[in-house]
Amino acid sequence: MFTRCIYFNLNTLTRNIKKLWDEAFKRHGLSPAHGYLLRAVLSSPGMSQKELADELLLDPSTITRFIDALSARRLVERRPSKDNARESTVVPTARGKALQKELEQTGYELYKSMRKTLGARRFDNFVKELKAVRELISPQD
Repeated sequence: MFTRCIYFNLNTLTRNIKKLWDEAFKRHGLSPAHGYLLRAVLSSPGMSQKELADELLLDPSTITRFIDALSARRLVERRPSKDNARESTVVPTARGKALQKELEQTGYELYKSMRKTLGARRFDNFVKELKAVRELISPQD
């Protein structure tokens, strides 16, 4: 009935992918969203909240909530920015750094699994097309 509907098909795919990612990140005690934020902080310590929002394509208020949650778990901490007194930067704690290899491994396992399931060419083309469509449909500021 809804075979031509972008919303229906994308929403169904998103639910299925979310289940896989939730299961994979459960072993770290993190949601996938928190895991990706921590991975971003680990890969570029000292990013501002705005830079993290831009990197993860999320609203600043969402980033603030995620940082608050990771900070409460002592995985990241805010530090005053050296460049702007009104901004803070986000850095991983020792506890957060201890998860880096495991989080990277989880990401790699998910990548390998999806690439195997879809086939390398289909996977690569699918991700490329998703990014292109996302950019075309993104609301303009």
